[in-house]
Amino acid sequence: MLKKTIKHLSKEAVSGKRVLVRVDFNVPQNEDLSISDDSRIRAALDTIKHLSAEGARVILVSHLGRPKGGPSDKYSLKPVAARLSELLGKNVPLLPSCIGKEVEEKVHQMKDGDVVLLENVRFHPEEEKNDPSFSKELSKLGEVFVNDAFGTAHRAHSSTMGVSQHMNINVSGLLLNKEIKALTEVLHNPERPFATIIGGAKVSTKIGVLKNLMDKCDLIIIGGAMAFTFLKAQGKTVGKSLVEDDKVDLCKELLADFKKKNVKVILPLDLVCAAEFKSGAEASLATADSIPEDKMGLDVGPATMSLIHKELQDCKSILWNGPLGAFEYKNFETGTFALVDMLVELTKKGAKTVVGGGDSVAAIEAHGANPESFTHVSTGGGASLEFIEGLELPGVACLDPLEKSAV
Repeated sequence: MLKKTIKHLSKEAVSGKRVLVRVDFNVPQNEDLSISDDSRIRAALDTIKHLSAEGARVILVSHLGRPKGGPSDKYSLKPVAARLSELLGKNVPLLPSCIGKEVEEKVHQMKDGDVVLLENVRFHPEEEKNDPSFSKELSKLGEVFVNDAFGTAHRAHSSTMGVSQHMNINVSGLLLNKEIKALTEVLHNPERPFATIIGGAKVSTKIGVLKNLMDKCDLIIIGGAMAFTFLKAQGKTVGKSLVEDDKVDLCKELLADFKKKNVKVILPLDLVCAAEFKSGAEASLATADSIPEDKMGLDVGPATMSLIHKELQDCKSILWNGPLGAFEYKNFETGTFALVDMLVELTKKGAKTVVGGGDSVAAIEAHGANPESFTHVSTGGGASLEFIEGLELPGVACLDPLEKSAV
């Protein structure tokens, strides 16, 4: 998985060259289209500054949202260009498109160290189809390709993969490299004991993850709604809790396999239950084998959190993917937020804590915790999940391997 990065390129390889950089500027916005969180823009600054300082002519390409049927003001990268200009302390023009003669002319007028941003690449439906003609058009803008968008590295799109087929130099940016290193280290070379916390709604979306982790971790903690399919597999009554009935037998097999491999599995001992999945719903506590028929489990209870706290104390590496409950609602946030606090404390004590998955990151933000309080918080939800599953990411696979002769 180790790929060449921009730091492996000599100054001569990029100075005066047009460098096409895929970034992830898919930022959240307010109703007036102002940016509500610029962390993804900030995450790309190191790569942009490095290339600019080396004399590269930096051409940034990104998507924003899911525009359908072509350009629209709602999905324009105009606010991003303005914010990026502020953060870099110099003007970053937004070009009117990402392909075409006008854009090519403006790019060829760039000076060494200049930075420009192309308009939303998803204004062209060909982007997500990885259309060969579109990839070739896009590649005309650059002489070197840099992928720094881990959040879209699991997509085989023109701007994440297709353009690489038309470039002689394809390397990773500093952010993408940081993501790959952090996830590779925790999965393939963890300090032990190594614990994994897996949550979320469905077992079906995490089967590959669970199977891949089976040979890697010492302890696995299963929470969120997916825990109920496992509890049902143990013969427990789960009331109205979310269960994937067609996955009960699979959960039985997984539990047996974990046991064979001496991986300790922790499932909820008690749960916060309610009749409805909504804010303000009256909540009550039940043990994992006595959930009332008319109620569903929506968060883990205090006994479960005490057990998790006890089991994690000696762990040297911890990977967290997925919340323990419906943290979006105040009466079901306690378990997940307690886990955030726990991981922050364990990081201070020297444990390596890696957080992957959009919902886990959202929980950290909702609780007001600082992402820097963890060893690594991934910027890519779907990408980190596929990486943990052991799948090859197209936007990483297309980059030059580290062992390739230096440029």
